[in-house]
Amino acid sequence: MFWSQYGGRLARHVMVGDLRVQRIERKDGRRSWTIVWPEGTVHLAADRFLRLHDGSGTQRTYAYLLVDHLRWLERECLALATVQLRDLERHMGILGAEVRMPLGEPWRVGKRPYGHSALPTAAACLKGFYLHQSSRGINGELGKKLDKSRVDRRCSFLEHVRSSLPTNPLAPKGPYRRHPKMLPDGARERLMETVNAARDRLVVTWLADGGLRIGELCGLHMVDLHLRENAACGECRAPHLLVCHRPGNPNWAEAKSKHPWRVEHSIVTGGLTKRVSPAMVHTYFEYVTTEYPRGAGHGMLLVQLHGADTGQPWAPVGARRMLGRAGKRAGLGGVKPHAFRHSITSAVLDTADGNLLIARDAGGWASAAMVDEVYCSRLATAGNRPGLTRTPIQEFRQR
Repeated sequence: MFWSQYGGRLARHVMVGDLRVQRIERKDGRRSWTIVWPEGTVHLAADRFLRLHDGSGTQRTYAYLLVDHLRWLERECLALATVQLRDLERHMGILGAEVRMPLGEPWRVGKRPYGHSALPTAAACLKGFYLHQSSRGINGELGKKLDKSRVDRRCSFLEHVRSSLPTNPLAPKGPYRRHPKMLPDGARERLMETVNAARDRLVVTWLADGGLRIGELCGLHMVDLHLRENAACGECRAPHLLVCHRPGNPNWAEAKSKHPWRVEHSIVTGGLTKRVSPAMVHTYFEYVTTEYPRGAGHGMLLVQLHGADTGQPWAPVGARRMLGRAGKRAGLGGVKPHAFRHSITSAVLDTADGNLLIARDAGGWASAAMVDEVYCSRLATAGNRPGLTRTPIQEFRQR
């Protein structure tokens, strides 16, 4: 056992060949992810990049995707300072992307290629990693080739702000179907018929109407909910909630967004404002009046309903498992919480005729460019509504 530069001890690890992904238990109770060598020393280049995503699920996903790439570099005897764009395109071809070039010696023999949901994520990870290296003075030529932009005629309403949007030369090319992890039609209604507890109906409704990430939902405190008009916080006239980043929650739930917030006179202000629907308000009062324990000292919204820890804050893994079981009972397969977010963002884009600013604000995205990269390129074939697929981490583990 040894201590990392995060100020925490390196805990349970997942072996992935020589390099491995390592979970870090930090002194303040939080968790982080990094990549280490077989002898236990930290891979400094990967560690510096992953720190940029500290405190979010993106860090864990990128760690698993990046470790596969670093192992490939070792096998190919390529140094970070000498990697070229063609090498990265070849690596994406090995992972499953369509590229017209020799791929070289077989790699990952007997393992499945990345799926439609994992390939764009892997491309974003590689681009971000090498742009970070370029910013540190390593392989600046590759950084220039990756840092490209394109003119988007479909988003002409943004011309007064920008004339181009970022693009990723490593991302898979060609026409895309709708986001592969969207919920099937009617999934919400079928889930509501399947779940039994008022808490679970709240989870389905708030994920479907609010577009919340599961960490945001499980990290909510009662004081974050302003479910009446003209609330004292003054953030929004309509009923709303405030998503606040609290790294010390006892259930390990963390909001990805880190908007500043504060508490004054027992009133929370700041954070990320999310409007709530009448259905969200209804399920809240049903849950609070029938299942929420009296005298809960932690002040968090979602609690465990059964077992030895009844009344304690409900962890995101519990919500994921509940949705997975409910999805199978409803004949939908393993439903993932993030599928609700993909569905509502795509629906907002359809309703707003592709207005990225509206979709950005509705989903709490960091930028309109991120919405464009993730969703807009998939709007060309809006009629295709595929079933659910595995997440990048699950696909990686299956391989």
